Amino acid sequence: MALKDSSEAIFSESPGKIALRILRKDKRSKISLTILGVIVFLSFMAPVFSHYVADSNPFESTLNATINVHGVEKPVLEPSTTGLGLGVTPIGPTWNPRSYFLGADGQGRDVMARLLYGGRSTLLIGTTAGLLCIFFSLLIGIIAGYRRGWIDAVLSRILDIIWAFPVYLLAISLSVVLLTSGLTIGFIHLGSGSFALPIVIIGVVYIPYVARPIRAQVLALREREFVRAAIGTGAKTSTIIFREILPNVMPSVVVFIPIIVSLSMLTESALSFLSIGVQPPAASWGTIINDGLALLYTRPMVGLAPGIMIVLTAAALNLYGDAVRDALDPKTRARGD
Repeated sequence: MALKDSSEAIFSESPGKIALRILRKDKRSKISLTILGVIVFLSFMAPVFSHYVADSNPFESTLNATINVHGVEKPVLEPSTTGLGLGVTPIGPTWNPRSYFLGADGQGRDVMARLLYGGRSTLLIGTTAGLLCIFFSLLIGIIAGYRRGWIDAVLSRILDIIWAFPVYLLAISLSVVLLTSGLTIGFIHLGSGSFALPIVIIGVVYIPYVARPIRAQVLALREREFVRAAIGTGAKTSTIIFREILPNVMPSVVVFIPIIVSLSMLTESALSFLSIGVQPPAASWGTIINDGLALLYTRPMVGLAPGIMIVLTAAALNLYGDAVRDALDPKTRARGD
């Protein structure tokens, strides 16, 4: 009798509750969420670290500044000792949070403080662009798949045109063009230095990669018996979409979210590395890697630190995406583990 009650309790759970229960037990989910939580927390604590710990402005050059390292006063930018001795070499990592923990960049700015501020920019742009892409992809996929006919034909051809361009080539081309004049849509103007500009560009270029699978799924769902029955009984289109179509599409959408956010972050970092993404004086992980190119052999931590953060964040997002996919898999739900 107890076994029967337990079995009924398991099968009475909704698929969403079963997926959450599986995710709570999944080691990949725990590890990835821990990594993401630490990175997000540290990034959004950037003003606290900069003001109260490092006591430095990561957006201002400090060419003549000096710091005390183990009782010795040292310049932040030391005279170069390589080659002809021209130029300066930034101070290396001191491993002291209160004084250039990861060293300085070529303008004497605290790399650790810029790394945290860069994380805020990259995470904000990547997450917002990813969610923007998911929203419009879901909208386009449902409209095209459910309405079919000429609406589907027009929307599909637009997606095909965007799909025809390599994603990075399209993103770079749009960034170069819009960086000079900005983007004006009606009464809305996005300036070249606005974070909204890379958000819109990145969000648009990835729409076909999500909208096409959703459209195909909606086309298949429209022919299912429960949808045809709802249409036959005269149910409103909005009712059919929100009660019959959307709940069956959402598992795929949920799986897409961490993947697209990860791709959006990588694309933002690439654009910023090429100086056509986040614009100075703002910082992102891509701009910091660009700053560290000239210091790769003398102060490699300037370029390595943001690169490591990008790898950790992208890996954690993809790992969590795999865990979500497995949790939503009907075979996994049937096993209940």
